[in-house]
Amino acid sequence: MQVKLLACAVVAASSILVISPGRAADSTTDFQVRVVIASSCNVGAVTATDVDFGTLQATATNATATGQLNIYCTVGTPYTIALNAGSNASGGIRRMRNGTSYIEYGLYRTAGTTQPWSDQPGEIHSGSGSGAVQQIPVYGVVPNAFGPAGSYVDTVTATLTY
Repeated sequence: MQVKLLACAVVAASSILVISPGRAADSTTDFQVRVVIASSCNVGAVTATDVDFGTLQATATNATATGQLNIYCTVGTPYTIALNAGSNASGGIRRMRNGTSYIEYGLYRTAGTTQPWSDQPGEIHSGSGSGAVQQIPVYGVVPNAFGPAGSYVDTVTATLTY
């Protein structure tokens, strides 16, 4: 019996020696990295600079000024920008107000003032997002500054739709 036990011990010892110098196996797997970019425009960050005609003489005609809207939309996102008639409009005509006096003005999508800008079909600016802030100019014209001296103002709302 002692011989058998001794033989088993030798076999066990030799088995341990065979397994221990062996190498660990490699195992691989693949995985994906994903993101969905939503088509959007950052309405909260839309800013505007005023269309400021400065100081005009009471006889000034066709005075011009430029402001701008700054918008951010993701790349390829189509959008439109509409401008309402302002808080002092009458009969579809934009007007700046000083007390009970008014000065008419117009807003345009082009520097040549040939394309009016409003919230009516055909008079809305359209574009596509670039992924960076886009500066959209707003061109203004005061056809004539005939009116009492004073500071005139109007508030126009720009609506970005995407």
